Amino acid sequence: MPRMAIVLGSGLGDFAETLADAVAVPYGDLPHWPTARVVGHPSRLVIGSLEGKRVAALAGRHHFYEGLDVGTVVFATRVMGRLGVTQLILTNAAGGINLGFQRGALMVIDDHINLMGANPLAGDNDERFGPRFPDMSEVYSRRLRGMADAASSATGVAVTHGTYAAVHGPSYETPAEIRYLRAIGADAVGMSTVPEAIAARHMGLEVLGISCISNMAAGVLPEPISHDEVMETTRRVRGAFIALLGGIIARL
Repeated sequence: MPRMAIVLGSGLGDFAETLADAVAVPYGDLPHWPTARVVGHPSRLVIGSLEGKRVAALAGRHHFYEGLDVGTVVFATRVMGRLGVTQLILTNAAGGINLGFQRGALMVIDDHINLMGANPLAGDNDERFGPRFPDMSEVYSRRLRGMADAASSATGVAVTHGTYAAVHGPSYETPAEIRYLRAIGADAVGMSTVPEAIAARHMGLEVLGISCISNMAAGVLPEPISHDEVMETTRRVRGAFIALLGGIIARL
C-alpha cells in the first residue's frame, strides 16, 4: 500500500488519470465502501505512480450533506490510515471569501474552522485510531505547507494561503453568512475536508490541504452561484493543479 494518499475534490478527479501503472477500483467493488453520489466525484480508488512515488488517489469523497453519518464520511480516511498511509493530501473546490482572491486561485490551507455541527471523533473513542482528546494545534502540517510553497516556486503555479471554513451544506451560503465567516477569519468556505483532516490527525497522519477557489462566495459578486460554475473553474485550472500536486509529491 502507498504511504501517500490524495483525496480529490469536486472536478479535480482528472489528477488520477496522470498516475502511471495505475489500477482503478470502483468504490462499489470495495467491501463496505460507500459510493460517492455527487456530480464531479468519479467514485473510484486509483493506485499508481507519480514522480517515482506510489500514490493512492481517492477520486470522489463522501459528504455530510448527503445524509451520511460523519463516521461514514471519514471511512476512507480511516481505511487509508489503517493500511499504512502516513501522509494525506486533501483537496476541494471552495468559495472565495477573501476579497483578494480570484476564481481559479489555489489556496494552501493553513487552518480550519469547523461549523458543520459534527465531529468524527464524537462518541466512543476507538483506541486503534488515536487518543480520546487529540491535539489540533497544527492540523495542516507546517512541513508539508512549506513543500507546497517550494513546489509553487519550482513549477510557477501560484498559491495563496488561508483559513478554510467547513459548513454543512448542501445549500450555498447567504451573503450574511459570508460576511459572518469573513469576520471570524475565514478565507474560503466549503462542505468537506475538515472531518477527514480531524480523523487523519487523530490517527497521526501528516495532512496537507489545498482548495481550488472555484467561485466567489455569495455577495462578493452580483451573480448567483451554481455547481456548473464550480465544475467549469476546476476544469480550467486542471493543468496548474496537476503540476502543483506533482511538484509536491516529488518532494515527499
